[in-house]
Amino acid sequence: MLAYVARRILVMIPTLFAISVISFVIIQLPPGDFLTTMVNEQTSRGEGVDLARVQYLRELYGLDRPFAEQYLMWIGGVLQGDFGYSFEYRLPVSEVIGDSVMLTIVVTLATTLFIWAVAFPIGIYSATHQYSWGDYGLTFLGFLGLATPNFLLALVLIYFANVHFGTSIGGLMDDRFIDQPMSLAKALSILEHLWIPVIVIGTSGTAAMIRRLRANLLDELQKQYYVTAIAKGLSRRRALIKYPLRAALNPFIADIGSLLPELLSGATIVAVVLSLPTTGPILVHALESQDMYLAGSFVLLLAVMTVIGVLVSDLLLAVLDPRIRLGGRAGR
Repeated sequence: MLAYVARRILVMIPTLFAISVISFVIIQLPPGDFLTTMVNEQTSRGEGVDLARVQYLRELYGLDRPFAEQYLMWIGGVLQGDFGYSFEYRLPVSEVIGDSVMLTIVVTLATTLFIWAVAFPIGIYSATHQYSWGDYGLTFLGFLGLATPNFLLALVLIYFANVHFGTSIGGLMDDRFIDQPMSLAKALSILEHLWIPVIVIGTSGTAAMIRRLRANLLDELQKQYYVTAIAKGLSRRRALIKYPLRAALNPFIADIGSLLPELLSGATIVAVVLSLPTTGPILVHALESQDMYLAGSFVLLLAVMTVIGVLVSDLLLAVLDPRIRLGGRAGR
């Protein structure tokens, strides 16, 4: 096991390096850079431009250097904990993304727990009560969840909250806590506002998980090992938990590698609609303004989460399912 983990970590290093190079190239594909865009916008508005300061900033942050030197400057700083400078916010990238990353992690973990807590019992019930009225009703709700865009559900909730209750559900905390350090009152305010984005973001993921768990569990319930366990006197509930359910959980564990980055990137539109201070809107704005160090740091963060998530899911799958063996010796 330790040798397998060591090999995977060694493979992660060139993978992250390749992702960082590709993302840096893509970010720089549009002509010009942030300073060029800023000068053009100020000129179009008839405002004066301090070209000497622009040139100073260009030399200070290496924007006048070849692409390879710019990349080496950035990745060298990343290895030392310096993610560069955000031209849009005029702050170090670490200060810009600090609070947003923490809030995004809170929303992501809460949404993941919500998806699993709802999908597990419903998926098990639908599989064990196939073609019952309950199964038909839950299947119908699942199709609704899959067909309803998250941002549309967010707009509907905002409308009903304002029209029928006279309250605003936008944001992730009360306005007085914005840009304030974390405190008990701020944490309670976040928990108070958290349930709306969790339900909105988790709806489609929950519906998809229910359908997958139902299908996988129905397949396992038809296999001989489960029928044999029942025939030998094992109760259906115990046999279900011990054998078919355990095997049907593989897709849940395998999804860990993609679930976190999917929630971070897939919730961007919802975050814009609900005015959530998460990473999605900041990344979109950084790409639009060509704030390359900020955008590159976000993309690299998503890549790190993905490769770590895939490693964790592989290890958990080996623990959960004895049929899975690490190291490629399963056929011996």
